[in-house]
Amino acid sequence: MFIHAHLFAVVFRSHGNSAIRHLHPYRFMLVPVLLYLAMVSSAWVLISVSVLATFWDVYHSALQTFGFARIYDRKAGNDPAVGRRLDWHLNQLLYAGPILAGATMMDHIEDFYEYEEVGAALFTSIPGFMEANQGYFTWTVLLSGVGFLVYYVWAQVRLERQGHAVSLQKVYLLASTGAVSIYSWGFNTFGEAFFIMNFFHALQYFGIVWAFEKKNITQLFRVQNLSFGKPLAAVLFVGTAGAYGFWVETLDTSIEALWAVTLVVSIMHFWYDGFVWSVSRKQV
Repeated sequence: MFIHAHLFAVVFRSHGNSAIRHLHPYRFMLVPVLLYLAMVSSAWVLISVSVLATFWDVYHSALQTFGFARIYDRKAGNDPAVGRRLDWHLNQLLYAGPILAGATMMDHIEDFYEYEEVGAALFTSIPGFMEANQGYFTWTVLLSGVGFLVYYVWAQVRLERQGHAVSLQKVYLLASTGAVSIYSWGFNTFGEAFFIMNFFHALQYFGIVWAFEKKNITQLFRVQNLSFGKPLAAVLFVGTAGAYGFWVETLDTSIEALWAVTLVVSIMHFWYDGFVWSVSRKQV
């Protein structure tokens, strides 16, 4: 419920913030409707979006940590463009690497079996191929990952010698996230790993939305003039998102029209986050 709730929370940034909403009116108003209509009109689209959501979730989680790292770098006085690509690759490695090389790879890949409903043999054969070759993926990730980590540390030392300030918050964020990601995705069962990584990811998200949008949220709920307006707005913010999460957890996913709604929210959350928290555009 909490994980689905955080997916909905982006609305307070994308649609609830007029400055952000006016920057991308078609993305916020038209695209969700078109995506929903496409899914309820085609089983192929519905299944493809469902599978896409599984893997975009991993990419999106990596980018959230990447975004926090860039914020910490900027707050340390650094140019947001310096070291950006290195941090992007590092976060993809820290999230996707342990999944591809670890115990939960098949739990992600098995989503391709959903294509059995439309008779797509090409896609349903992917899990078998991945399982048969998992050892090769594991060693590839391990060897290339270690090599990249060594290069990343060397590059950071070189940047520091050139005057780039070291952000201790960024170092701690990346080191702790990497350690937990490797432990969770690499060795835990899927349920444990999903809970650990996604709960912490969702908690981060509620934190950043409230940090940047509390004034807008307070005004949206029209409680800005109350003496207890801010804490009430926080309760309403979490409660509204939580109500959506509860609804998702209790709905009958065999009703495709309702399942499509949850997929629209998920996909829009992943997509919107790519540009509504821009450090380089100085939106944060």
